[in-house]
Amino acid sequence: MTGRPATDATRAVRDARDFLLEHRLDYAGTIDGFTWPELTEFNFALEWFDVMAGEHPDRAAVTIVSHDLLAQSWSYGELSRRSDQVANWLRLLGLKRGSRVIVMLNNTIDLWEIVLGIYKIGAVAIPTSTLLSATDLAYRVHHGEATAVVAPTSLRARLDSLDSSVLRIGVGPDTPAGWIAMAESQRASDQFVPDGPTPTTDPSLLYFTSGTTSHPKLVQHSQVSYPVGHLSTMWWLGVQPGDIHLNISSPGWGKHAWSNFFAPFLAQATVFVFNYERFDAGTLMKVMDAHQVTTFCAPPTVWRMLIQADLTQLSQPPRELLGAGEPLNPEVITTVRAAWGGTIRDGFGQTETTCCVGNSPGQVVKDGSMGRPMPGYPVVLLDPVTGDPGVSEGEICLDLSKPILGLMTGYHNNPEMTAEVRRNGYFHTGDIATLDADGYLTYVGRADDVFKASDYKISPFELESILLEHPYVTEVAIVPSPDPVRAAVPKAFVRLVEHATDQQAEAARSIFEHARARLSAYQRVRIVEFVTELPKTISGKIRRVELREREAERVASDDPQGQFLERDFR
Repeated sequence: MTGRPATDATRAVRDARDFLLEHRLDYAGTIDGFTWPELTEFNFALEWFDVMAGEHPDRAAVTIVSHDLLAQSWSYGELSRRSDQVANWLRLLGLKRGSRVIVMLNNTIDLWEIVLGIYKIGAVAIPTSTLLSATDLAYRVHHGEATAVVAPTSLRARLDSLDSSVLRIGVGPDTPAGWIAMAESQRASDQFVPDGPTPTTDPSLLYFTSGTTSHPKLVQHSQVSYPVGHLSTMWWLGVQPGDIHLNISSPGWGKHAWSNFFAPFLAQATVFVFNYERFDAGTLMKVMDAHQVTTFCAPPTVWRMLIQADLTQLSQPPRELLGAGEPLNPEVITTVRAAWGGTIRDGFGQTETTCCVGNSPGQVVKDGSMGRPMPGYPVVLLDPVTGDPGVSEGEICLDLSKPILGLMTGYHNNPEMTAEVRRNGYFHTGDIATLDADGYLTYVGRADDVFKASDYKISPFELESILLEHPYVTEVAIVPSPDPVRAAVPKAFVRLVEHATDQQAEAARSIFEHARARLSAYQRVRIVEFVTELPKTISGKIRRVELREREAERVASDDPQGQFLERDFR
């Protein structure tokens, strides 16, 4: 079925969407006039995507360029019909409203087909990175209460240890015994009939995100918090109907849902993906030119690599340039502006939210600032110690006395943690920023010790817990070590057991091997330094802030002494 009739919910979302599009260059007017749509029932796949497919069935919904530069597109009409097939097939497999499905796929069209199909039956998607280890996956299946996993057949080994009751859906050739090939869904009916309306309070997404605790948190989103809440992200991106939007992000992380799913589809734009095997700035620009990319969002790591190339190779720069994940340094912004004539606009949000702060189109961009609050987001800074508002530097918080559609419903099965981040009438992001006289916010850092490496969030506690299982390690602290490409890499300060202190090279080799076997690729410890003691507070807690400062000074002085590099032991 291509196209469905609009519902009252469709019209309410469209009214809000059209208001943002009509006021895309008017910050003050948008902030004053925007209100979130009031919805009690809504299904993004049925009441938005399929309706849009009926209006523009031939418009490309997803275009994927492979590493050999071959391109393939799937229209809104094709993806609507195909996701109807997938939805019917998932029902035949026994999945239903509320079923939890781990989606562990790369940027192939199967990802969009399966997620839309999951939404259509009212099930819950749990997007997961293909980089996860078997241990990480098993943890997510258990704590996410997943009854099915959709994964490439090439990742079979990572699923072997899962409980036999978990349904394994394979994408790709050579479907293993006991798996079900997603290709079988092609035989299902393409006329899907929902079993009833979808309450907005039903869950639609579960995202695992690292924090400062021993295990990842599980963020729960409703049928509207991401699907409709990403209107704020659409406005920040500046994506418009008919645009071709390229966002460089890996599936399984919140930013992929932000900019490779909800925001472009809300705008009736095209999601554009380039599946390169190895990043090459010149090839990326060639692809962008050939396919006339109009809006481009990339993490700082990509922007830093881009400016190493001749940016004038791109003859038609995108209209909108965006960065997210961490602040960009002035050199990158200046270099891109000189070559392309546009300014990279920063934005801020979390897995728990949609875009809540950003530099919106047409507004003055202050280099280094992440912008101003997005429409529908009552952002305030609270003093981290007293909790008082009205400070010029403090924790970024959201005033819960006002409606915020783009905010998670809570942490799954963890009311205590949910209450903690919602304490005293505010949602606490845990991030610190400064506020200037014009209302612009500048990011300072995390209130805790979480840091990013290659745009992936790293929790020191998680890595330390793994390293402490090594027989040579008696104490360990993980901190970011500044890196020119990845922004930072995980470094371990390790205190060895006594009998290993005179064999540091062998200890380093063994620790790196242990880490490689137990940690996902993006978490891998890259540097080890052995110490006789770790700095601590009076109460015995490790002072990571002191170690971070020490490491920053070491990198600035270019002193490699006393440390071991993971690359030297491969």
